[in-house]
Amino acid sequence: MLIPDIEAFEERAAIAEYDGGLSRAGAEDLAARAQGFPDRDRYWQWLADYVLLRKLP
Repeated sequence: MLIPDIEAFEERAAIAEYDGGLSRAGAEDLAARAQGFPDRDRYWQWLADYVLLRKLP
């Protein structure tokens, strides 16, 4: 089961965006893939489900 690390995600996305020249969407996709998610949408959906359901998806 994948459990996202929000701090690592935000840090990697920020570095990829500012130092790597990626768009924010591209940087978030990169950060999501680094944590085993296919893209940023799946990453954010996992977090939203967790917040709404109050349990691991």
